[in-house]
Amino acid sequence: MTARLIMKLQVVDRQRVSPEVVAITLKHPLRPELPAWTAGAHVDLRLPDGKIRQYSLCGDPRDRSIYRIAVKREEVGRGGSRWVHENLGTGSIAHCSAPRSNFSLRADARRHVLVGGGIGVTPVISMAYEARNRGEPFELHVLCRSRDFAPFAEELDKAFGQRLTIHCDDEKPADLPELLKGVAGESGAHLYFCGPSGLNTAIHAIAGKLKLPDGRLHHELFQAAVDENFVPEPFEITVATSGRTFHVPSDRSALDVLREAGMVLPSSCELGVCGACVCDYRDGEVIHRDVVLDADARKNKMTLCVSRVRGRVTVGL
Repeated sequence: MTARLIMKLQVVDRQRVSPEVVAITLKHPLRPELPAWTAGAHVDLRLPDGKIRQYSLCGDPRDRSIYRIAVKREEVGRGGSRWVHENLGTGSIAHCSAPRSNFSLRADARRHVLVGGGIGVTPVISMAYEARNRGEPFELHVLCRSRDFAPFAEELDKAFGQRLTIHCDDEKPADLPELLKGVAGESGAHLYFCGPSGLNTAIHAIAGKLKLPDGRLHHELFQAAVDENFVPEPFEITVATSGRTFHVPSDRSALDVLREAGMVLPSSCELGVCGACVCDYRDGEVIHRDVVLDADARKNKMTLCVSRVRGRVTVGL
């Protein structure tokens, strides 16, 4: 686990790509190339008050001269989107991390079905570019209220043509059962999706009815998991490299306790949505409360900020 590089990048372009969304293009003022990234990656944007927000990169990963993010203004959100809309104009400086990816195209997939709802289209745009660049079969589905509210609609139409379908609620809404039925019926097809909680809940429910294996279902969320009935319990955490064991009370996180003991550990959201504090674990039963790790990753990885443990766990730090 290492701290993330923070760069001072300049806003070289700002475009309104829907009534609610602005696209911000960032470039290093001196270096011709930015750190490489893969489709589905996101960056941390550090705000003036020290808060950090994650935004997906939504361009072509081959173009390392720029990073592009798209931000929907949320009037009742946590303030990050309002700050971007009101302060990041052309020529502004943004404090931005190197990219991280918790959401990527699977190498074993024979076909990629990409679904983005509203602003959730941003990570799957880069996936569409990457699949096209690789020459791999894919289709991109954009779900929106109306065509005016589909971010990057004109660009996507030019880039992907018949592989793009825009589903508008005021025209012909997406038929999710039919879409997922096609994925479930083709063993090499994988579904990738990102969008509002209602879309994610619907897709998981349909996938469950169709018995679509979790290994072929991939999603990204930027909202913390909510379980009002969960009651946290204390546990013990042992650091493999030092052999030291620490007590984690029910009202604190493992991340907090280890930092208090003097360990320098990276983190960003501290809500279980970004993956900055993910570490390896063994010899323990982890209660995963993040929205980052898939079923395979959860067998040996955990998020220190929100995950809990039954009894004791050993972590690789």
